[in-house]
Amino acid sequence: MKILGISGSGRAPEVSGVYKLVQTILEASGCDYELVTLRGKNIGGCTACLGCVKDNVCKVQDDMAPLRDKIVEADAYVIGAPNYYSGINALTHALLERLYQFRHQEADLLWGKLAVAVGVGGSSGNLCCDEIEKFFSYSFIETVAKVSGQGAASCYTCGYGETCKVGALIMIYGEGVKIRQEDIPDVTKQPEVVAAAAEAGKLLGQRLRHGYDRREVTEKMQKLMMEKFKSST
Repeated sequence: MKILGISGSGRAPEVSGVYKLVQTILEASGCDYELVTLRGKNIGGCTACLGCVKDNVCKVQDDMAPLRDKIVEADAYVIGAPNYYSGINALTHALLERLYQFRHQEADLLWGKLAVAVGVGGSSGNLCCDEIEKFFSYSFIETVAKVSGQGAASCYTCGYGETCKVGALIMIYGEGVKIRQEDIPDVTKQPEVVAAAAEAGKLLGQRLRHGYDRREVTEKMQKLMMEKFKSST
């Protein structure tokens, strides 16, 4: 069993809370895995050209193309994104939009697989987790766990965080705020978050190793989506 981890953060791995949490989950799973960062990649959103309808292969030529085989071959996913404007960042959103290429003519390339959603924000990553889970659901992928952490808002490192009148730090802490290195949020220094990531990894690994039934998962997710659509009409 192999898990594909994707960090949608534009930050370098060594300073990205998203990357660190995705890596923690993968390591705790006990399964083979590959971790990919979207940093520096050129991935655009779905253009609605419908070129993928006949063969379930996206025709847009960018850095999503080399990821396609990895996505198809993986048995499970751990995908994480940072919180931008109370939602996932554009790069991760574009990647998830492009999963549309797998939806046509009852293609079951992703159906019934398992996943963990990861979100990191200046206060919380919960909104990101929910958004990623939504995309998983459309591909009938079951989200077995969601892991949210608090990361460092850009105001901590932009150089103006202590004086900017509209910055997050003054809005949260008030005038006179001072940035100390030890106060900068870091997911690796949040024991409850690290523990949640480890538990999510263990759960994902256990589900994969115990021979779960993809057909059952697919049917469950299809039923959930049908019910959701009915309730929204």
